[in-house]
Amino acid sequence: MYNERRSFAPINVGDEVDVKIEAVGAKGDGVAKIKGFVIFVPNAKEGETVRVRITKVLRKVGFAEILGEGSSSPESSEESNNEDSPEDKE
Repeated sequence: MYNERRSFAPINVGDEVDVKIEAVGAKGDGVAKIKGFVIFVPNAKEGETVRVRITKVLRKVGFAEILGEGSSSPESSEESNNEDSPEDKE
């Protein structure tokens, strides 16, 4: 009850998501948000959309590492699927 640590984070360690870097923090890390939850992403630049893996989740913030470029949808919080590319359909 009181000993339980409840996290209301919309993410878990190991999740892979696309995020848009909204700002750069004081220490130079990119800052993104998922449903209002702040994620720090080292080596990310403001305005980038990147695919990240969540590495650590605290009560109010999380940390992630860059896996690569994100999909064209900057607010995607689920794994992307490139099979729906219009170039493949004819």
